[in-house]
Amino acid sequence: MDGVIRTQVGYAGGTKKNPTYYNLGDHSETIEIEFDPQKVTYRQLIDIFWESHEPTSRPFSRQYASMIFYHSDEQKRMAEETKEQAEAKKGQKVYTEIIPASTFYPAEDYHQKYYIRRYDGLVKELSTLYAGNSNFTKSTAAAKINGYLGGNGTLEELKNQLKNLDLSPAVIDRIIVLLRGASR
Repeated sequence: MDGVIRTQVGYAGGTKKNPTYYNLGDHSETIEIEFDPQKVTYRQLIDIFWESHEPTSRPFSRQYASMIFYHSDEQKRMAEETKEQAEAKKGQKVYTEIIPASTFYPAEDYHQKYYIRRYDGLVKELSTLYAGNSNFTKSTAAAKINGYLGGNGTLEELKNQLKNLDLSPAVIDRIIVLLRGASR
C-alpha cells in the first residue's frame, strides 16, 4: 500500500518481558505498521484491518485475539467508531479489543516476511542487498514485496514502488525476475 513504509510482526498487549513464539505469556501476535500519514491515513489502515479478517469470531486464545492498539486519543476515537460501524454492518458482536499501545516485541527473524521466505532466491537477494536477515526484514522494499506476494497490488505497481526506494535498476530487474517465477 502506498504510504506504508515498513511492517513487522511481533507480540504486544501483554505484560511478559521479551516474549517469544514459544513463550508468549499474555501477549497476542500482532503487526506493527510504520506509515507516512501524508500518503495513507490511520483511518485507511483501520478500514483495511476490518476488511481483512472476521472480527465477529471469538478468539480461541489470547495469542490470536483481534486487537487495535492506539497511540493517541484521536486514534482511539477512530478505532471505537469503526468498531461500532463494523458491529452495525455485521449485525453481530465484534470481539476486537481496542487498547493503548504498549511495548511491541518483534517476533523472531524466521517469522518476519512470511511470503518472501517461501522463495529462497528472494531471501538471498534481499539479505545480500540489506546486509543480513534482520536488516532486510525491516526494509521498505521487503514490506512492499511481501505485500505483493500476499496478493496485494500488481507487479507493475510494485515495480513503480521499488523505483522510489533508491534501488538500482539492476537490483529491481533481478527482483522482478525472481517475482515473475514466484506464484501468488
